Amino acid sequence: MNKYFKQYKWSNIFKMLHNQKLDPEICTDDFKNRLVVITGATSGIGYDAAKKYASHGADILCINRNEEKSKKLCEMLKSHYGAICSYMIADFSRLDDSHRVGKKLAALERDIDVFIHNAGVHLTKKTYTEDHLEQVFQTNYLSTFIINYYIKEKFIKQKRGRIIFVNSEAHRFAVWGLHLDDLGYDKHSYSGLKSYGAAKLAQLLSMIKFDEYFSGTGVTINAMHPGNVKTNSGKSNGKLYKLFKKAIIDVNARSIDNSSESLYFLGVSKKVENISGRFFNLTTEEEPAPPALDRAEAEKLWLLSLELGGLR
Repeated sequence: MNKYFKQYKWSNIFKMLHNQKLDPEICTDDFKNRLVVITGATSGIGYDAAKKYASHGADILCINRNEEKSKKLCEMLKSHYGAICSYMIADFSRLDDSHRVGKKLAALERDIDVFIHNAGVHLTKKTYTEDHLEQVFQTNYLSTFIINYYIKEKFIKQKRGRIIFVNSEAHRFAVWGLHLDDLGYDKHSYSGLKSYGAAKLAQLLSMIKFDEYFSGTGVTINAMHPGNVKTNSGKSNGKLYKLFKKAIIDVNARSIDNSSESLYFLGVSKKVENISGRFFNLTTEEEPAPPALDRAEAEKLWLLSLELGGLR
């Protein structure tokens, strides 16, 4: 029997469904001359979050795959908001890129006030990277782990700063937890929802360990579900998924502004400045699924991530 089965509560599912309809809390505080790092900022949630922070005076450092789109983003932020914007180019399906970016961020002379892990991918077909890892796991989870591992000492020396995962309620679909002995889906069947949910679950488990590490330092790390919003996620999938997304997912989508408002609130508001290690549906705190609360599994994942990420 699934070891998490008895821990599931229907009340948490009903709360999740209720919270999906709520509007986020709004923060109107300025954030002038503060540095915000956002991954995957050339479209969707990351793009809107970059505009939101820039409109409040923040400096933006974005980490994207496409240089031309990154240049256009920085030009737009400068012309519309007078923002200072810079960028790094990285493909998070490559371990070398994750290490390179992590080292550069750790060496920055100025403080990082908010770090938003937004970059991600959703695939319906099992795909492996050149590092011989399942692509969704590597792009959505392992890259975030590697970067956080590099910058953790910098944040502690700052004695402040907020790290935010753009996570997902989809972590609840990983009802069996992580198969740490089969992350490549050689023994278990693969689906886009399974792989995506597992990667988001892994983020939440890593948050347990990072939160312990940051305890008492003034640094916080949290995760948020951005709501059902219309994005380019899954654009490389097949026709069937694209049809499903267009007919079902996007039809029920809410304004992407809800996501960016939530990311601004969680990054800036004094209401959450001492709150860490939590999962939010937009700005409403929720209890994540039982597999995401397993501290023993978090410890195992931490050690495995060090090995897979080449951090030993």
